[in-house]
Amino acid sequence: MPSNSTRVGDLTMRWEEAGDGPAVVFIHGIPTSPRLWRHVVPLVEGARCLAWEMVGYGASIAEGEGRDISVARQADYLAEWMEAVGLDQAVVVGHDLGGGVAQILAVRHRARVRGLVLMNCIAYDSWPIPMVKAMRALGPVVAHLPDAAFRPVYSSFLHQGHDVPGRAEESIEAHWPYYAAADGAAAAFIRQTEALDVNDTLAIADAIPGLDLPARLVWGAADPFQEIDYGYRLATELGAPLDRIEGGLHFVPEDHPDRVADAVNGLLHDLAAAG
Repeated sequence: MPSNSTRVGDLTMRWEEAGDGPAVVFIHGIPTSPRLWRHVVPLVEGARCLAWEMVGYGASIAEGEGRDISVARQADYLAEWMEAVGLDQAVVVGHDLGGGVAQILAVRHRARVRGLVLMNCIAYDSWPIPMVKAMRALGPVVAHLPDAAFRPVYSSFLHQGHDVPGRAEESIEAHWPYYAAADGAAAAFIRQTEALDVNDTLAIADAIPGLDLPARLVWGAADPFQEIDYGYRLATELGAPLDRIEGGLHFVPEDHPDRVADAVNGLLHDLAAAG
């Protein structure tokens, strides 16, 4: 997808875009980028697909230095970007941290959200995961690792979240260059982990059942990072169906893009039918 950028206040915000029709905004998580959606977007029918880049991630890693890049603040950055590019409303699709951003956006900026599609995302008290906590605890040491030493650590993280043979290596090739281009890949990753605070989702948890908006969930049932029980809780409180992917792990947008696109297309169809 072509890459775009615009100034929003004192920030340069980036996104990738393709297609025409009703707006669908895709939000990645850690340690990925808008390239997470490269296999999903071509399968989405009749929509304007915009894969937004979180501040401090992807090609925007440098923009995050010295800024609040917490999940809660990302939701406000997203709302500001939507205002800047003229998106009054969109279906919002989120994976991992991006799903937490989507939930917070829906609670804080309800009028911006037509519907939600969530997959293997943070929610309630499901995060930060033990691996991230360990990395954060070792931050002063890890942050100084040279890229050659940190890449195997990064690669191991992604390998644990993929169930389709060969897809982990492709994922690493898609996302690692952004860390490699930063002033220290490990330091960039540690900045991201240090911004993670479970209170961001706990603060809006009580509002989830009252959102009253169309939603769908897709979940890799064997995810070692975000357990499917959290997906079922979200589905129940949102009144939404959940597509359970048996044997699926964490990075479902890359491993099972057809299932994610089916959920997005189904929600768009329902919204069109409802007028």
